[in-house]
Order: sequence, then C-alpha cells, then structure tokens
Amino acid sequence: ELSGGEKQRVQLARVLTQIWRAEDAENGTRLLLLDEPTSALDLGHQQDLLRAVSSFAEQGVAVVMVLHDVNLAARYADKLLAMICSQTVAHGTGSEIITEELIEKLFGIKAKIVAHPETGTPVVIPS
Repeated sequence: ELSGGEKQRVQLARVLTQIWRAEDAENGTRLLLLDEPTSALDLGHQQDLLRAVSSFAEQGVAVVMVLHDVNLAARYADKLLAMICSQTVAHGTGSEIITEELIEKLFGIKAKIVAHPETGTPVVIPS
C-alpha cells in the first residue's frame, strides 16, 4: 500500500531504468518525457527527483518536462516554455523570461521576482 508520492517515485524509477544506458538506446538517442513528476512529492523528494533527472540530462538524455512550479523549473531547466491554452507566451532561460508581468499573465497573480542567493536563478514570491 503505497502513497501517491511513493507510487510516483516507483513509476519514475521504472522509466529511468529503461533509459539507463546509452548503448541500450536505438541510435544512441534517449528521451525522457515527464508530466508533473513532482506533483505528489514533498520538498525533499522533489529535489531528489530533479537532481536525478538533471544527472540524466548531463549524460545526454533529452528531457522534456511539464512543471507548474515556476521556481523548480527555473532552478533545474536549461530552457523554459511558458504556455497558455496551448499557445507559446514566452521561451528562453529562466532569467530571460521569468518576470512579474509573465507571472501575472500565466497565473493571474502579483508576484515579486528575486534572484536565488546561491544559484542566481529567479525565484517567484507571490504578493
């Protein structure tokens, strides 16, 4: 009897084992598609998961991930794509596109954007 987060972590482990070795991939190309992989996870497990995914990306795995948590996306993604109703609103690095105006457009809230003190990545603070 696993919790939702535990089930999600088991499913991700199953997926990662399928793309573990580059030599197992046809034509040497590996792709990891994730839809809200952090949704049922606590903060520690979110960080663990995204560090693992980042490690795969560093090994040449192409990663496409849907995240609604802008702070996590800014911290871990090389490039971001912001969309509303399947339409592109902005794309680029977190530092390039994450603005107070974009957050209001995407989520309908006022927010302040500050630089993370260690990484320099943008951090969204709802007002």
